[in-house]
Amino acid sequence: MLVATAPGEGHVNPMAPVARELVRRGHEVRWYTGRAYRAKVERLGARFEPMRAAYDYGGMSREEAFPHHAGLTGIKGMTAGFRDAFLEPAPDQMRDILDLLETFPADILVTDETTFGAGFVRERTGIPLVWVATSIYLLSSRDTAPLGLGLRPSSSPWGRARNALLRWMANNLVMAELRRHGDVVRARAGLAPLPGGAFENIVRPPDLYLMGTVPSFEYPRGDLLPQTRFVGPFLDPPPEPFEPPAWWADLTAGRPVLHVTQGTVANDPDRLLLPTLRAFAGQDVLVVATTGVPPDRLRLSSLPSNARVERFIPHGHLLPHVDVMVTNGGYGGVNTALAHGVPLLVTACTEEKHEVAAHVAWVGAGIHLRSRRPREAQIRQAVTRLLCDPRYRQRARALRDEYRRYDGPRQAADLIEELADNRRISQEVTADGGSDT
Repeated sequence: MLVATAPGEGHVNPMAPVARELVRRGHEVRWYTGRAYRAKVERLGARFEPMRAAYDYGGMSREEAFPHHAGLTGIKGMTAGFRDAFLEPAPDQMRDILDLLETFPADILVTDETTFGAGFVRERTGIPLVWVATSIYLLSSRDTAPLGLGLRPSSSPWGRARNALLRWMANNLVMAELRRHGDVVRARAGLAPLPGGAFENIVRPPDLYLMGTVPSFEYPRGDLLPQTRFVGPFLDPPPEPFEPPAWWADLTAGRPVLHVTQGTVANDPDRLLLPTLRAFAGQDVLVVATTGVPPDRLRLSSLPSNARVERFIPHGHLLPHVDVMVTNGGYGGVNTALAHGVPLLVTACTEEKHEVAAHVAWVGAGIHLRSRRPREAQIRQAVTRLLCDPRYRQRARALRDEYRRYDGPRQAADLIEELADNRRISQEVTADGGSDT
């Protein structure tokens, strides 16, 4: 198996449990990604393959990797990030992967959905391709509005008319430049243009699309890609041994526990972390903040007495104690919270996170706060509502019960093996010149 992921935490982390399960089953797994993840890949038992020709921005913040993105949010931020982080590197990724296949003729490619270079390799070679989802379902549908608007789905005649109009506007006005750029990048890879919107015109659909969530969290669609499978979240077991911080007993002191995180890339503390800490200063709650980077790097100071700040705490250990999670809408974190029955306040700013936030609100397990820089009063009011209205926790717990019926890594590995076996059978039949019947 050849695994390939974009060099970012949100792309590497969901793949890790799947890769571990494939290694456990005895498969030879090589993993092509950024050098910052070499140690993680090797701990799983896979062989690390570095990016050579492709731009390796692993371990950098968005501002470090793409300085010209500073200040971009909303649609502009989403399209710029999509173009520079995923689309531009694709031809060089393709060349790297083709070189790897020369010495390691893998049966199958297992990638996140935005490693477009792997999709180009599939078109060039015919090797089966599996997407391990790092976010919501990305393909367009007659039952949903275009990605990035954060609108609820609708399959009514009026809703489908709305969706069609918005899709035309997105493809021909808002995303027109991105669509044209997709054609240019494909040409650089020696591939002809594809029809479709600003995602479908870049790469053909995979042979298998593994969604790291449960059906109830995703919008219903009458035209869902047939090879889509819901396998549940790609969760690692809590690490053992775990050495908790000195304040760990505060989690069980009887106060509501609020967890705030904004990931490892969007690490401006003034956008979400600090407003949340200030919003609950002096309140009868415990606020646990994780920064994703060393806290001193974010210049945090004058912390309230009821705040606890750490770079990282394993969610498997922390979330059983949490009453509400405040997040910027990272897909993995949202699914992990719901898998623990924790309601969410999502205040999204970049990439496709508005869509993740809209899903949380649509499913009834949290609040989507539509503000790029939420005010302290907004955060306090929303969290208070989540704590006081039992419907949010009831819905989150119902989802938790659904998540418990899935084992994402195991079910993903089963389906990947099935696809690989079918390919080998097809190759054997072809080599034999067909069957006798």
